[in-house]
Amino acid sequence: MMTGFCGKGAAGAVALMALASGPGLAENGDAPGDAQEGAGLYLEYCATCHGIAAEGQGPMAGVLVIKPTDLTALEARAEGTFPLARVVARIDGRDPLASHGSPMPVYGGFFEGEDVALRTKSGQPIMTSQPIADLVSYLKTLQD
Repeated sequence: MMTGFCGKGAAGAVALMALASGPGLAENGDAPGDAQEGAGLYLEYCATCHGIAAEGQGPMAGVLVIKPTDLTALEARAEGTFPLARVVARIDGRDPLASHGSPMPVYGGFFEGEDVALRTKSGQPIMTSQPIADLVSYLKTLQD
């Protein structure tokens, strides 16, 4: 598990406090996720590749075959609607990313757990774990 870069030490604590104190971290009304929990998970598990600002510029980005996605533009690239089902499927491994050679994230077992239902724009529920619901709630706060 890669925990040295984010979420640990003074730099990780400062970054987490900055994210947690920013606007838009209130719980999302249409998803059973906690955006503040998601911010911590993001720093711990995602920022190494996607970067603190979530724009795809993390310290590992340069060594990846497929460059990390700019997570602040998910909604814009999906014509103004957050692509909930695709984001969940990419994180939980239902839509694996070939460059990882395994489900994303490579420590995917952490994201397993009690299932919750997230409602897509069409009203169709998608089942995922609570940590992924939290992470998705946080990613929604990052959209431009």
